[in-house]
Amino acid sequence: MSTVGRRLAASLAALAGVAALVAAAPDAPGGSGAPGGSGAPGAPGAPGGSGAEVLRRDTRAVHRAGAVGVAAVVDTPSGTATAGAGKADLRTGAPMRADAHYRAGSTVKTFVATVALQLVGEGRLALDDTVDRWLPGLVSGHGNDGRHITVRQLLQHTSGLRGYTSIPELFPAGYSARGYYENRFRHYTAGELVAAAVGRPPNSEPGAAYRYSNTNYVVTGMIIERVTGRPWRTEVRDRIVRPLGLSGTTLPGDHPYLPAPYAHGYHTYAEDGRRVDTTVFNATAADASGDLVTTPHDVNRFFSALLTGRLLRPAELAEMRRTVPMPDEPGRGAGLGLETTPLSCGGFYWHHGGNALGYSSENGVADDGRRAVTVSTNSFDESDTARQERTDKAVKALIDDVLCRRAG
Repeated sequence: MSTVGRRLAASLAALAGVAALVAAAPDAPGGSGAPGGSGAPGAPGAPGGSGAEVLRRDTRAVHRAGAVGVAAVVDTPSGTATAGAGKADLRTGAPMRADAHYRAGSTVKTFVATVALQLVGEGRLALDDTVDRWLPGLVSGHGNDGRHITVRQLLQHTSGLRGYTSIPELFPAGYSARGYYENRFRHYTAGELVAAAVGRPPNSEPGAAYRYSNTNYVVTGMIIERVTGRPWRTEVRDRIVRPLGLSGTTLPGDHPYLPAPYAHGYHTYAEDGRRVDTTVFNATAADASGDLVTTPHDVNRFFSALLTGRLLRPAELAEMRRTVPMPDEPGRGAGLGLETTPLSCGGFYWHHGGNALGYSSENGVADDGRRAVTVSTNSFDESDTARQERTDKAVKALIDDVLCRRAG
């Protein structure tokens, strides 16, 4: 689940406060201006410094806010810009690098939603199909009823299904250092995750309200397998990863180790404030809601391909981009596996960040798909929520600077 996205209300006042803090940093050059035109920060000779300088400044600001390490990659038609700060490995002191693999968590939801919409375009699945149409009896009991939940509602988090990660006895690795060490190699099945969620009352009636739930995408992955006869990971690999040449992207399942080069993940648990290296983990616990290892450049390439129409036909892309409001987050919207956040310079950007144990990442792509940025951090702090919120806000400020053409 994208806690970056969940926690941050997209108020421009909050973003302005972060920008002021960044500008006040000792190593941050001054200056401001409207996006675009020769007077924009990032333009040659602009008082705010070059785009590359602003990107480096913003990346250092994320590190100072609390991230152990941070990597930022910007891709545009004119090339790629990168920046890094902090450490990829606290034991060895290895610096964070822009091509480091990391666990991207809920960013995989956009991949899964894309496959589901490709199946819609092929006439093999419909957004108005119910869960029971494909998986009869899977979602039933305790007020849950798959006969009234549609594929669209799963993809848009309006199904009402409870999130399985909110159940400590099912997912102990998410709640304590002991739970992590005792369960980091544990194998989960998709059916096990869904059964735990529907063993409790739903959050709401289907279609009544937006409420983020990882269970929605586990069920979607099961539907993809029922429709195609192949695992959802195979469909994502063959339809997206390989055609786009995403050489740094894997869907590891039971394989708990990351390919080199990689950033270690550091998770601080609320229970005792203990920072734990959580790099090694069996991501079947996340299944189709969060099992993704990738690099920032691969994420940019994927989102740019998606928004420029390389992966979906116009009708299905339009459905993906049709949003509903996100409660308590003014200006933000949720599409089918995509989210929107307003920009300080006007307009908005598309994205879907992701968290995993010890990792937090966010991304953004311009509406035309031609400018993309991904920021990965290799720490997450549930003990000091103020520190984590500062980090999240600094990440958002970096993305805003890039997409308003002040950085990168």
